[in-house]
Amino acid sequence: MTAEEQKSILDYFAKAEPYYYPFIRFQFETGARPSETTAITWADVNTAARTVRKFGARLGGPRGEDAVVLASQAIRGVALGVVVTALVQSLLGGLGLLVAGVPFAGMLTAVMLLACLAQLGPMLVLIPATIWVYWTGDNLWGTLLLVWTLFVGTLDNFLRPFLIKQGADLPLLLIFAGVIGGLLSLGLLGIFVGPVVLAVAYTLLDAWVNETPRMD
Repeated sequence: MTAEEQKSILDYFAKAEPYYYPFIRFQFETGARPSETTAITWADVNTAARTVRKFGARLGGPRGEDAVVLASQAIRGVALGVVVTALVQSLLGGLGLLVAGVPFAGMLTAVMLLACLAQLGPMLVLIPATIWVYWTGDNLWGTLLLVWTLFVGTLDNFLRPFLIKQGADLPLLLIFAGVIGGLLSLGLLGIFVGPVVLAVAYTLLDAWVNETPRMD
């Protein structure tokens, strides 16, 4: 990265993101190369976000801007609540399969991840695996895997709502309906598209219903 490019990035952070300016400057002065990607990406993301919000405001006024903000919140809520929960459950489930000596643990973990993304849960894989361990005669590991299955299978009841609320102030039922409907209609991409469409529609409908009618 040239000195001019570094100066341009530092100028941006000094004006637009002064809180992060000392950190970025320190990174540049110490020659830490990861900071280059971090600074450029952060600047580009902020510029793109402001552009999209301005477009929404020009298109629909305050409602348009609110719809853009809520769409981003819906994506963040799905990424945190659905994807992260699916990753955690599938990794923990796969770890249990590996420790219990279940064959093809890696492939079964991938199947578990797809099942969790589809909101079917890890039980579809863990319960048959537990039955198989009992069938082989290893009652100790079968019991341990059963306990682990109950823990992993119910983890989403607590983790998913907490993570979704961290990303978006939206009804959980709205997010779930968007995820399932989007997955059925558009595949994996629909996991994000479905909640965004429902979130924007929900915002516009709520604003329209609660709008104070003008008196002629």
